[in-house]
Amino acid sequence: MTNSIVLLLATALTIPAFAQTTATPHIGKRQVAQQKRIADGVRSGELTVRETAHLEMREAKIQADKKAAKADGVVTDAERAKLQAEQNRASRKIYNKKHNLRSAQ
Repeated sequence: MTNSIVLLLATALTIPAFAQTTATPHIGKRQVAQQKRIADGVRSGELTVRETAHLEMREAKIQADKKAAKADGVVTDAERAKLQAEQNRASRKIYNKKHNLRSAQ
């Protein structure tokens, strides 16, 4: 009886911890914010069609990398750091492309 209670308790404590290891809420929120920045750049004419395509490809790569990181059921600290670094680079690219001298007009 005691062994089954211990096993049940251990399982109950392990499952939520395991489920949380694949969560990437900060990465997801940042992806949404960066997509909004790109859309705003398109609307304002700050981004050309080619610049927009390049930025969208970069965002798609981040999404694919996030999916790959989650594939084994655990997103490691190294994988999170890689995703964050990719998002940092993408953010800089969005800024640079929105503030260069090219425009869609």
